[in-house]
Amino acid sequence: MTTAELKSHGVFYFDVISPWACLMDHALRNDPLPITLERRPVLFAGLLNTFGTKGPAEIESKRQFTYELCTWTAQQQGMPFVMPSVHPFNPLRYLRLMLALGTTPEVVSVVFEQLYTTGCDPDSAQAWQAMLDRLGVTEAEAALRMDAAEIKARLRENTGQAAEGGVFGVPTICVDGKLFWGWIHCPC
Repeated sequence: MTTAELKSHGVFYFDVISPWACLMDHALRNDPLPITLERRPVLFAGLLNTFGTKGPAEIESKRQFTYELCTWTAQQQGMPFVMPSVHPFNPLRYLRLMLALGTTPEVVSVVFEQLYTTGCDPDSAQAWQAMLDRLGVTEAEAALRMDAAEIKARLRENTGQAAEGGVFGVPTICVDGKLFWGWIHCPC
C-alpha cells in the first residue's frame, strides 16, 4: 500500500503480552506512519478464545522461537529489548492503566519500555512502581483509575470490536478496513 492510498486514520491493536507489539511500538516511534494512529489495547487472550486458537506462549517450541526471533529482530533494528524475566504474565493491570491514562503514544511506550527493556518480572511490585514513577502516577491514583468499571468495560469492548473486525492477533494495524497483522517495519 502506498502512502497515497492510506487514509488519515488507523488503529493499532495491541496487548503488552506480545513482544512483537513492543517492537511495533518502537518502530512506530522511530518511523511513524503518515496517518493518525489510535492506540487501542485489547486482551490477546480474549482474541484467542474468540477464534479458538493458541498463542505462541502456549506452545513450547513456538514460545522459545518467538523469544529468540524477537530478540534477534530487535538487535538487527538497533532497538533496546530484553524479554521480561517472566513470560507470559497477566497483562490486565497494564492494559487497564493505559486506558485509564488515555493510551497516548507516550504512555504506551513507557509501559512497553518497562516490560521489554529491563528484564523485569512484570508481576513484581518494583517493576510496577518504577513504571508508575515514570508515568508520574501514584499507586493509589492508578488503582482508583484503572479499577473503574468503565475502564474494565472499555477493554472488553475494544477486544470484542477487534474480534468482530477480524483482528485475530497482535499487533494489528487497521487502515481503511484493511488489517496488517504482525510486526511491520516500513520506513514510509
